[in-house]
This record gives sequence, structure tokens and C-alpha cells, in this order.
Amino acid sequence: MTARDLERLGQHLDWNLLRTFMVIVQEQGVTRAASRLGLTQPAVSQALKRLEEQLGRRLIERGHGRFRVTEAGAVIYAEVLEIYGNISRFGVLVREIREEISGHIRILLASRIQSPLFDTLLERFHAAHPLVTFRLDVMASADIHTAIQQKTASLGIGLMREPPPLVAHTLFARQRFRLYCGPRHPLFGRADLHLADLKAERFVSFTSDQIGGVLSPLTAFRAQEGMESRTVGASVNLDEVRRMIVAGLGIGPLPEHVTERDVRDGLLWPLPPAEGVAPVDLHLLWNPAAKLNRAERAFLETCARALDAIPLERRFDAAAVAAWAAGQTEAA
Repeated sequence: MTARDLERLGQHLDWNLLRTFMVIVQEQGVTRAASRLGLTQPAVSQALKRLEEQLGRRLIERGHGRFRVTEAGAVIYAEVLEIYGNISRFGVLVREIREEISGHIRILLASRIQSPLFDTLLERFHAAHPLVTFRLDVMASADIHTAIQQKTASLGIGLMREPPPLVAHTLFARQRFRLYCGPRHPLFGRADLHLADLKAERFVSFTSDQIGGVLSPLTAFRAQEGMESRTVGASVNLDEVRRMIVAGLGIGPLPEHVTERDVRDGLLWPLPPAEGVAPVDLHLLWNPAAKLNRAERAFLETCARALDAIPLERRFDAAAVAAWAAGQTEAA
């Protein structure tokens, strides 16, 4: 491709074709991409064909159940993510700048982030910067990764099996999952149980409790202990997993710090092993290439100071978090 060809390409390349290609890659297929975009399958296929013709490169190999992004396609996809993220943030970047910090912060959260640290971060930041507005959205951790890659959110707190491309992260808190049953379950109230007593029980869990999922430590524990019985219920949402356990559909894993009140209220019964089944880490995630507004930068810096000051093992400890907040108040 000559220099003149490249110049012409830059002038005439249709952004809609690039966006369609991005969605095809994310959805791993033309049919699902068409559904997400509200277009017909032929229209999406034609858009892909036009883009490949303009670039002079095959971007996706597909056919007979096969779908593969080529090397050229992977390069273009990474660039399109960058462009999409920058375009989606135009509104944030052109807000009027004031001496007092203002702006909007969108935070994505895995379900039921029950954390005195996160609550205190929000409380202190709002008190210090009352003009800042927040939007908190709950979604699956995999969707959080995608949104952070696309720069459509300021930051996220979620699970992570492996570091997603283009995403920076730091350990926010370490949860310990334990098995529970509800009051209608035959094992409820029994203190004489051993792991062997659970092997034949039906299981309720998270959709990401599978090999390669963000909750694969739970999968590994079940396989190691021979607890591979039938899964009768699954959800991406912690509250819905809890609902199914309380309703007696089966036994299942929940974060120990989230279940304390339910255990006291007789809605859940802790099962062996007493030390829990697996630690599962929550990570603070952001995109280092994103052009953050002043509010976003300040909130991320506040998070970093808290995580530096509070040991990992005490980040669910309300007293430790309160001590940190008191120290910040005195310093101010």
C-alpha cells in the first residue's frame, strides 16, 4: 500500500465499519454481533467485507464453526479499542474545569462488594469533593474487564483470573469463600459434618465457577475433593446464588465476610471445611491509557493511599479502616 493509498484510507475509512468489526470480535461471531448492533446478519457480514477490502487484509477467518481473528485483525482490534475509548470519553474531557475538583466517576463493581473500605473511600471522597458525581454499576467481572479496556468506566473492582490486556490492577481485598446450606436443607444445623458428607450433595454456584473462569479456585477445590456432583443452580450475581442456597436448592460457596448476619439470623449454615474452600481476590482495575478527569485521578490516588496504609488481611476490618480514615482527617 503506497503513501497515497494510506492517506486516502485515513480520509475515507468509515468509523461504523471499525465499530462493527470491534463488536464482531467481542461477540466471537457475526450472528451475535448483529443481534447486539440491531442489524441484520448480511449487513454485518458486508461491513466486515468492506473493511477488509479497504485495509487490504483478512481480519477474521470464519466458516463451518470456525472463528479466528488473524494477526492483522488483532492489531486493528487493539487500535479500535483505543479509538472507541477516546471517543466515548469526549463528554467527560470537555467539562468545564474549576479550581474545586468536580467531574463524574463511573465505577464498575462485581456483585455484593460488601466492603467497609470501599464505603469509607466513597464517604471521605464525597466529603472532600462534594461537586463530584458518581455512578456505580454492578456487572460480571469479565464485563468489567471489557469496559475498562474500552475506557467506558473510570475504574472497577472485580475478580480476575489473569491480568486482562491494557488493564492495570492492584489487589483490593482477599475474600475467603466457604460452603453453606439453607434452613430447608437436610444438613442445616448439623455440627458433626465432614467433607465426605458433602460429596453427594447438589451444588449451587456462580457461572464463573468453571475451569478458566474467574472463580476457578472453587472449581479446583471441588475437583480435588471429589465434589463434582450436579450443579442445580448458577448465577453471575452473588445475591441470586445466596437466594438459591437459602431456598434449599443445594449447597454452595459464598464469601465468609458477607454471610455473618445470615448465619446469625439462621438463614445460612456454614459447612466444612472450617478454614474455607478457597481465597478469591478482589482487584482494583483501571486503564492507564485513559485520559482521566481530575475527579477520577483524585479518587484513584485516594484508593492507592488507603491500600498502601491498610494491610491486606485487615481490609475487611471496620476498625482498621476507621483508624486509617481518622489518620487522614488529622493529616488534613
